[in-house]
Amino acid sequence: MSEFIRARSDEQKAQRLAEVKAVARHQFDTRPYHEITLTTIADELGWSRANLYKYVSTKEEIFLLLAGDTCAEYFDALFAALPEGCGFSAATVAEVWAGIANAHQEYFRLGDLLSTIIETNVTVERLADFKQGYYRYVDAMAERLPRILDIEPRDVEHLLLAVYYHATGLVSGCWKNPLIAQALEQIGRPRPEIDFRAEMREFIGMCIEHYAK
Repeated sequence: MSEFIRARSDEQKAQRLAEVKAVARHQFDTRPYHEITLTTIADELGWSRANLYKYVSTKEEIFLLLAGDTCAEYFDALFAALPEGCGFSAATVAEVWAGIANAHQEYFRLGDLLSTIIETNVTVERLADFKQGYYRYVDAMAERLPRILDIEPRDVEHLLLAVYYHATGLVSGCWKNPLIAQALEQIGRPRPEIDFRAEMREFIGMCIEHYAK
């Protein structure tokens, strides 16, 4: 908890916004999305809601910023792990990529909420900024992957989306939702065990094979 001191400079505003995102990220890791509100975020910060409104207008704006941050972390890790000229085989790329996806499950958890919830309650300007950041990575990956794998640049976005949507669906099954656990117990069904990394490795390998020239 930190005492609210109004930001005067752009640097101070960025610091306050970073504090807001850090609290929202912590709450997203410890409670369901629907239990997170501007009030819970303001309370953990030690701010009033009025002070929080100086930086964001809606909860979804905060989570759109988090989606942008986790997107950048995911792609930066991919670029670092798949350097140009690495000479990796398709199987090695699938293994490395699955490891990156596994380490960045938060990106895909946010993706599960992105189009249906988060993107519905933000300004078009903030959404455009988010999309622009995402497509910068897509365009850069369209240059990088064909230099490693035998695929066409035009197919890279399709490959990225296939991996993204599969991971987004898969990660929701890995996340420990106590309500689902109780419901399955009530009907006498065991919760399926999902090895996210292994599942992603197999799926990415299959996608690479599909898009190979």
